[in-house]
Amino acid sequence: MEKKSPELTYHARLVVLVSGNGSNLQAILDACASDNLNARVQAVFSNREAAFGLERARLAGAPAVCLPKPKEQDRRAYDAYLAQQVASYKPDLVVLAGWMRVLSSEFLICFPNRVVNLHPALPGTFPGTHAIERAYQAYKDGQITETGVMVHLVPDEGVDSGPVLASEVVPIYPQDSLESLETRIHTVEHRLLIEVIRKLLDASSQKPEVSGQ
Repeated sequence: MEKKSPELTYHARLVVLVSGNGSNLQAILDACASDNLNARVQAVFSNREAAFGLERARLAGAPAVCLPKPKEQDRRAYDAYLAQQVASYKPDLVVLAGWMRVLSSEFLICFPNRVVNLHPALPGTFPGTHAIERAYQAYKDGQITETGVMVHLVPDEGVDSGPVLASEVVPIYPQDSLESLETRIHTVEHRLLIEVIRKLLDASSQKPEVSGQ
């Protein structure tokens, strides 16, 4: 009697872009390792050599690629080259997890509806860098009582302004310090990002069935 080969599970392919510590990258790596996400991180790219996210990738066994932008290189030429390198890993999703550069159309046109960004603020508030610090100062100034986290698609060069996939409010309490607010926001970030990636992958119709030979 012929013995059937076991079916191989298809794992979605993720490429993650980071510029710093990479705690959200770690959440993705952990979710993949525990099969909380049916995905694998194919590569991690950073524009900063000192980004600890690269070390997180190495420790997880994922390719860690540092591509700093040369000062003399045109931004769009850099983005086109970055897109070429990312595309070589054939990602189903490109996740910006603390990527501190605005990507131009030269990159984005290569991955339509496949670039996802995480931002530590609610839609329409505190776009750009230092969002948590700015929200905390706005609270101290009596302007707001809550902030939050959002995950959105990146269709163009707008800053933290693409179609929102999910958002969650994070209240600011009188006893909060900047550090305690950051901690609670990061906790929400880690959970919300994984939830959104999972939903996007589950909704995808591009999961081929692969059988063992």
